[in-house]
Parts: sequence; C-alpha cells; structure tokens
Amino acid sequence: MNRAVWLLSGWAVRTAIGVAVLLTALPSNRLTAQVGYDPSHSPYRDILLHTGPVFFVGHLGGDRGVAGAGTSNASTYGLRYEIPAGRALHFQFSAAYLRGDRFILNPRADSASPGRRIGPVNSDLVLFDIGMQLRLTGGKTWHGFAPYVGTGLGMVFDANSPGDTTTSGYHFGSKLTPAFATGVRWYPTRRIMINADLRAQLWRLKYPLSFKDATQASDGSRVIPLTQPLNDWTLHSWISLGIGWIF
Repeated sequence: MNRAVWLLSGWAVRTAIGVAVLLTALPSNRLTAQVGYDPSHSPYRDILLHTGPVFFVGHLGGDRGVAGAGTSNASTYGLRYEIPAGRALHFQFSAAYLRGDRFILNPRADSASPGRRIGPVNSDLVLFDIGMQLRLTGGKTWHGFAPYVGTGLGMVFDANSPGDTTTSGYHFGSKLTPAFATGVRWYPTRRIMINADLRAQLWRLKYPLSFKDATQASDGSRVIPLTQPLNDWTLHSWISLGIGWIF
C-alpha cells in the first residue's frame, strides 16, 4: 500500500514538472489566442460613450387619414443631440422640419366635383421630440456596426399651411406624436457615426363636424362616414440617413 502511494506521488510530481515545462515553452500569445480573440483581430470594438450631434435627412410618408386631409409625402431635415446613459442606452433630443403636402377638402362640393378635393398643396410641419435608444450590441460594435431599437415622444406643429380655404373648420394644429424606431449605426472611425433609421411615427387628426354634415353638399354626400369618429390616428413611415460627430 505504501509503495503504491509512493509510486502515485512520484507520477504526480513528474506530471506537474512536465506541464510546467510545456507551459514555459509555449509563447504567451498562443495561450491568449486560445482563451479568446486576439485584440488586434477581434470583430468587436468599444464605442466612445460621449455626447454629440447628428444631422439627418429623410422622407416621411404614410397615412393621410380616412378623410385624406393629413400631411404626408414630406422631405425631412433635422438635428439630434445624443447623450449616453450607460454602455447600451442613450437619450436623444431632436428637432426636424417636414416639408410635406396635403389635400384641402370642401364639404360643400358634391362628391363627384373636382372642388371636393383640392391639391396637393404645401403643408410643412415642425417636430420636437425626446427619444431613447437601446444598442443591441451593448457598448461595442460588431465589425463597426451597432443595431438598435428605440422609442420617442414629442410634439408636431403646423409651420406653413394654406389653412382653411373652404371654411370647413379643419386645421392641423399641434399634436402629440409617439414614435417607435429601429436602425443601425456604422462607426467608420471612433468619432464619426453614420446612422440609417426607420421610424413609425404617429399623430392624431381631428376632423370638424362639417365633414359629417350631409346637408352642405347638394348630393347629400359626406366627407367622412357618419360612423367615423372625429379623431383619427394616422401612421407614418419615416426613413432617414444621418451623420454624427462624437465629442
């Protein structure tokens, strides 16, 4: 029994010495490569978590509402300022100018008359919002790319519109506008970011009572059905491309 213990102990000592010699002979970079990526060849890079502006241009389309009076088909220009809040989350403060168009509806004209629906005419909006984005790759990029999801809440205002030229009582006014976003950021350098963004922007139109009044037109037609609510949520797709600088 004692001899077996002695032989086992001797084998353990010889094995430990052999492993130590082998580890000493292996280069340290070989060992590092076995544990993970060589830092110089890793597809992951840290994102510089600083504030910075983003300038963007895009196009907003989507729903004009049941009556067809809503603003759409807009070229958009804007500025965002981004503030990081941790490694994966950041906040955005945005302002944008939307150069769109809309149709003017005349409830006094017959449904078949060209005067029932006039336009499109220019209808420009200004939008301010506060957003929040979550990078799906955390505080790093993968091959320079960082996809994200986000949400936002803001206000949109009528900036330049022909107004109510048919005395119908309709106007765009100012509206609360929630948004949901997704997109991808590309970091060609540590301080430059290029952003492709896709948003679902919503706001609610409010129609005047004249749109339901069948006594105004000689053919008894209405602009919207009698069962249609006077409040109408519209959904707009908004795609934009931006370039940002990280301080």
